[in-house]
Amino acid sequence: MMKSKADEEDYWNSSKFKAFTFDDEDDEFSTLKESKRTVNSIRCLVEEDDDKEEVEKVSWNGEPVSSNSWSVSETAASNQRAEREPAFPKINTVTISKSHSGYSLSSLFKGETDGKVSLTGSSVLMMSSCCDQDYVSDWSPEETVHRMQQGKVVSLEKFRSLQDKLLLLDSCVAAHDGNVITAVLIYLKRTLSKEVLFRELEPRQTALSHLIHYLTETRDQRLLLELYTCLTCFCFQLLQYKEHLSIADENKRRDFLKSCLSLPFSPEDSSHVQDHYTLMERQVIIETTDRRAERGEKVERALILNMPLITTLSYCCLYHYSESEGTFSSPLNIRQTFKISEKQFFVTALGARAKLKAWSDVDALFTSRNWLGFTRKKSPLGFQRVVDILQKNSAPTQVLQDYVALVDDAELRITLAQKHKCHDIVINTYRDLKDRQQLLGYRGKVERGSGEERKIDELLNNLVRRGHHVTCHHVTCHHVTCLM
Repeated sequence: MMKSKADEEDYWNSSKFKAFTFDDEDDEFSTLKESKRTVNSIRCLVEEDDDKEEVEKVSWNGEPVSSNSWSVSETAASNQRAEREPAFPKINTVTISKSHSGYSLSSLFKGETDGKVSLTGSSVLMMSSCCDQDYVSDWSPEETVHRMQQGKVVSLEKFRSLQDKLLLLDSCVAAHDGNVITAVLIYLKRTLSKEVLFRELEPRQTALSHLIHYLTETRDQRLLLELYTCLTCFCFQLLQYKEHLSIADENKRRDFLKSCLSLPFSPEDSSHVQDHYTLMERQVIIETTDRRAERGEKVERALILNMPLITTLSYCCLYHYSESEGTFSSPLNIRQTFKISEKQFFVTALGARAKLKAWSDVDALFTSRNWLGFTRKKSPLGFQRVVDILQKNSAPTQVLQDYVALVDDAELRITLAQKHKCHDIVINTYRDLKDRQQLLGYRGKVERGSGEERKIDELLNNLVRRGHHVTCHHVTCHHVTCLM
């Protein structure tokens, strides 16, 4: 069936078909119309944002475009003038369905002749990210550690050689940041062989301790055992010694500490373990004896098992102070066995006896005799601190003033005496300084009619008589000299 002429015209003028033409201008105009149609189809596929705000439209050179439409005539004019570039509207990229058109956006702008290349926002971000990655390669170990301390994301893959990795580890140790040290150790554990890692960590005890702690927390017992096997230090012995903390029974713990004495410790560590075992043995003996003795007592004593050495000494000064030096619980025996310094023993005994208000024992701590048999008060620490210890244990004024009077500095002695209301010390110090004005001022601070006020009045009168006598004597001598 033959088609009519009108049908043929509609057929060739439809969007699906295009008639062949030898005219270049008609072909170019048709191409522009197809470009217009493609852009409009893309615009329809774009959904609007929730706020429905207008998006500023810019050309390829960044200049704003006033018109929202893109006419075919404007496009044709832009092809004739290379200076003017076609404007392309920015779109809100919420959701864009895939276009079924055979045209690409790059094919729409092949008419650009200035050779300029545009950069979208995503392109700029991508280039910025690339620049950042290039900058990462320039970070020194110190700068990398500093960024890690600030919580910034860094890449440690740049440190590939063993020397670079060790420099990074040394920088972490120098920064004294445990989290950074652990993070670098995890990277070294992943990138180095176990033999190399263990060999390099052996002289770096700080990093080694962090790795041991990390493996212990993560319960990597296999690698931890390999580490202890490879190292030549005493970490394995110390770890075994640390197991005594998990033993609850006192006798079993004591026996375990005794077994640790045979481990190959260093001389310093061996002495420490020996003292610990001896102290534990003493504590068990003292605790057992005191539990039997206190059955008839109303006040229950404190426990000393697993307590430090000074706490044990304080306990013995409280409950076994008068025992002879031959008993295990004697403070003097403990001092001699564990080589406690004189100052530490004095402070501990002073606090314990002052707590019990045993002032005669406190006084005996300060009493010393010389080879002639004379006694005097002597203290390995300043008497100002002695007064503070006694005051904390609620010592009476009569006891405090004996030790306030032994303070060498006059001003400090007056300050302490006024603080603890030792009036006799203040009055006697002003008397020794022959300071009449201070005596008059202090007279107004004591109670009226008290013994301190009468003592001040007596001292003031004596000073007046003595001064009057000295003045009269001077005048008499001067008169005799004139007569001669």
